[in-house]
Amino acid sequence: MESQRITPALQLLRSFSRVNKTMMRFVQKTAADNGLSVPQFTILVTIAPEKEMTQKSIGEKTFLPKSTLSQAVDGLVQAGFLHRQQVEDNRREMLLSLSRQGETMLKGIHRQEGSIHQLTAGALETLSEEEFAGLLQAHQQIADFFDEKAAEQEEDAK
Repeated sequence: MESQRITPALQLLRSFSRVNKTMMRFVQKTAADNGLSVPQFTILVTIAPEKEMTQKSIGEKTFLPKSTLSQAVDGLVQAGFLHRQQVEDNRREMLLSLSRQGETMLKGIHRQEGSIHQLTAGALETLSEEEFAGLLQAHQQIADFFDEKAAEQEEDAK
């Protein structure tokens, strides 16, 4: 009865919120189990598919505040998980890349029982191929819509 009074938009927001809240609990646990902070784990996971990224682009993708990002990067460099070097044509910008130790750490986390990666894989096994494809398509459509609106708002602000 109550769900009939809730708008579809609110249902979707609540659904995303529930998934996000639950996933963040396991992200925190995975990070802690591996001696990382959540920002450090987020940085490693963000860089991994690209192999290297500027610190600025990581900040834009993760929305981590500059001070948090800088502190997390310092810790990852000191731990030997990241390499940091100045960008050649912009000495103020730093290029970050995973070290071999960082790659090994992430591969280990992916295989770790109870990690966010293993749990996500388990959750996906409960979906059919069609359900998974539909879920990805719906998420892409929603993300594209929000990206479009954000671009419009940025343009209007100019």
